[in-house]
Amino acid sequence: MTYRGRFAPSPTGPLHAGSLVSALASFLDARARGGSWLVRIEDVDAPRTVPDAADEILATLAHFGMHPDEAPVWQSERGAAYAAAFERLQAAGFVYPCGCTRREIADSLVHVHARHATLAYPGTCRNGLHGKPARAWRLRVPDGDAARLTFVDRCQGPQTQDLATEVGDFALKRADGLWAYQLAVVVDDAAADITHVVRGADLLDSTARQIYLQQCLGVPTPAYLHVPVVNNDIGEKLSKQTGAAPLNREAPLDALVEAALHLGIDVSAASLDAFYSAATAAWAARFGR
Repeated sequence: MTYRGRFAPSPTGPLHAGSLVSALASFLDARARGGSWLVRIEDVDAPRTVPDAADEILATLAHFGMHPDEAPVWQSERGAAYAAAFERLQAAGFVYPCGCTRREIADSLVHVHARHATLAYPGTCRNGLHGKPARAWRLRVPDGDAARLTFVDRCQGPQTQDLATEVGDFALKRADGLWAYQLAVVVDDAAADITHVVRGADLLDSTARQIYLQQCLGVPTPAYLHVPVVNNDIGEKLSKQTGAAPLNREAPLDALVEAALHLGIDVSAASLDAFYSAATAAWAARFGR
């Protein structure tokens, strides 16, 4: 199987130290395995998209020596593919309309938690809208033993999530009419023939949902590797929302060396080419070729 990996940033602002770690990890894994490295701009959540952020991200990656092997893909241009996948799932009976507001879900969860379960969505509209208009569309997850989904992460080890009790039926189309992240990422990975997903551990919780959705759509499941996230001084995940500073383009090598250290790779180099050569070899020694 020909290796195909990807880096999929959201254009909500410039790249920062945390996103550089994810980009570098995915890039090194592709290079260590002699595969292709792609970039996908995940701008499906239009209200959060910052104008010109995608171009800034691509320019920064190039400045840091990471060039995709194919033209970047924008999720905002792939609505027809998401609609086609949704229609397949709908025809197969996997999805249903949901009329719940966020407040109604929160109120329901108070009572559910008081009884016994930990559902993120308690299935209120599974058997009908009860006179409410449809707001979102949800994917029906299995119950009982069938809901327990297990996979092995290349960095985090064996993982198990009970979709019924830990997640509940999750949205594929949001109340605002936008396609949900879970559907978009599964459809895009399948369309690009992605074989390996390397990303931050903050997305580990989404993986079981994505694998189940892959099974529903009959598309292959990639191998997953989730690297530790970068935290700020008070232990929060470094992000644009927590005040992460943009990467300094004047010192790309310093930032890359620091990102590599976060990944457990200690290399010193006088140039970007030398850095990538040493870092790729170190990554291959740790995670295999």
